[in-house]
Amino acid sequence: MQMTAEPSSMLATQALQQQVADAMGNNALPISKLLRLMWAIEAESSPTKERLRSQLRARIGAPLSS
Repeated sequence: MQMTAEPSSMLATQALQQQVADAMGNNALPISKLLRLMWAIEAESSPTKERLRSQLRARIGAPLSS
């Protein structure tokens, strides 16, 4: 049985997209985790990089909920 492998950059991008989606829904996530995620996005060379950066910047700058 032959398996087709996705490029590792594609898998990494999908993982980053999922992590950003999770971060957007988790207001208790520490800023250190958000910053590490931003650094991972910066290191990525995918076409979705700018969209992920924008989403994460909005999450980092969002006011804390009470």
